[in-house]
Amino acid sequence: MDIQRTVLWVVFSMSLLFLWDNWMRYNGKPSMFFPTPTTQQAKPAGSTPNNRSDVPQAPTAANTANPAAVPGTNAQAQGETIVITTDLVKASIDTLGGELKRLELLHHRDTIDPSKNVVLFDAEPNHTYLGQTGLIGGAFPNHKTPFTAKPGPRTLENGNDLQLVLESEAGGVKLTKTYTFHRGDYTIGVQHVVTNASGAPVSPSLYLQLVRDGNKPEGESRFYSSFTGAAVYTEAEKFQKFEFKKVEENKAEHATKADNGWVALLQHYFVSAIVPPQGAQRTIFSKKVDNNLYAVGTILPLGTVAPGASTTIDSKLYSGPEVAAVLEKVAPGLELVKDYGWLTIVAKPIFWLMEQIHKVLGNWGWTIVVLTIMIKLAFFPLSAASYRSMAKMKTVTPKMQGIRERFKDDPTKMNQAMMELYRTEKINPLGGCLPIVVQIPVFIALYWVLSASVEMRGAPWLGWIHDLAAPDPFYILPVLMAASMFIQTKLNPTPPDPVQAKVMMVMPIVFSVMFFFFPAGLVLYWVVNNVLSIAQQWVITRKIQGGKPA
Repeated sequence: MDIQRTVLWVVFSMSLLFLWDNWMRYNGKPSMFFPTPTTQQAKPAGSTPNNRSDVPQAPTAANTANPAAVPGTNAQAQGETIVITTDLVKASIDTLGGELKRLELLHHRDTIDPSKNVVLFDAEPNHTYLGQTGLIGGAFPNHKTPFTAKPGPRTLENGNDLQLVLESEAGGVKLTKTYTFHRGDYTIGVQHVVTNASGAPVSPSLYLQLVRDGNKPEGESRFYSSFTGAAVYTEAEKFQKFEFKKVEENKAEHATKADNGWVALLQHYFVSAIVPPQGAQRTIFSKKVDNNLYAVGTILPLGTVAPGASTTIDSKLYSGPEVAAVLEKVAPGLELVKDYGWLTIVAKPIFWLMEQIHKVLGNWGWTIVVLTIMIKLAFFPLSAASYRSMAKMKTVTPKMQGIRERFKDDPTKMNQAMMELYRTEKINPLGGCLPIVVQIPVFIALYWVLSASVEMRGAPWLGWIHDLAAPDPFYILPVLMAASMFIQTKLNPTPPDPVQAKVMMVMPIVFSVMFFFFPAGLVLYWVVNNVLSIAQQWVITRKIQGGKPA
């Protein structure tokens, strides 16, 4: 029993510790375990553009970085905003630089105001998120240069593709930038055609970058952590993600040279990734652009372009939900942005199973219920052994109390008598803890699945549950969970130690308070699991008490 008491106290203490830490983060205080990213207010987009260091630097032959030659830009230059609408997105592109400055996802609702759509790219004073491309290595067109848009349709009505063609010329070099939008696809084709209209050879480099402030998306819960930052992937270095704080401190570690891979910005449920052509040599960079404004991108040398010649680079920009099956088709390794943490090996099979169940049921809430039943069946033999042990323990509780009374002044003899009682009654004192320990990895993996899966975002179950990724709005599920935990406590043998008994009675309240802030889908899993456990434990306890084999 001393070992069991120690295990229970450790579980209870760690639960209280994490509860306190989450409560501190919920109220905006520093976390004991998780670093808090910089959350300063971003400066208005477009403020002091000529003082920003947002134009990348051109790598020299010695692989050192020198400032790019930036053409003089009229601070008063104004561009036209062109709005492109497809079945999935509404994109706003500024002819000043051909910059993607707003991207609205038409099938995903805003967390704070469900009457609005999610906006990823934006150029507002409180939120900056931009897609920029251009040429460096000379006085060439970049994302500060005026472009001219060719006429054409702006709404995808007929057909499957829609193009916006932008042209600009500077320094004797013409840059034609073409955005291609596809029906049913969050991937945007971004083509650059560089034409040398001068009388001398030129050697420009093409940069593609994403710029974002360091703030987490509005409406994000502080009670459970989600990642906001950047990521780089190459075949050699694999998946590397880093917070904006690391960029701020110039400590971001990632691959800098490759001929493959991608760069991305990540936030909860959504990702924007630039995918240059595979096989093309590139330099990868991340840097601070301005106060609370950061960039991640890539520079592709285009080689020497002879007078009258041209060169073409076709890239892709994916900006949308983190759906693994879609991401893995866009680029190798892109599905890794849906990060399940250190339990990926458990989480991926769980989500695959959930997808198969959802194909049949069509409702993610009922999918969680069925998944819980399947997990319970998988652990049935282990749980049964545990409940048999606890039921036997309950029947010998009077004998245990008698031993404590007889040997209360001699702990050594008390432990010896207890162990003899366990051997005689064939009871495993740790049998009740084993199923909990085994299920902890499954529980944590399911937590990450539900927290990281955009499929749960806005997914209803029934009645009052309209979003399985958000906390229960009326706290009904947490209350049911507290009630189920209380019933389980009553079914378990009463600990002989009065302090331990009080702790076991308080634990349901502690856990229910913690689960008030958890996603409804996760609480639903735990409630169903508890109900099934209660039924199984009740049946086994009745049989043991009735002298029947269980």
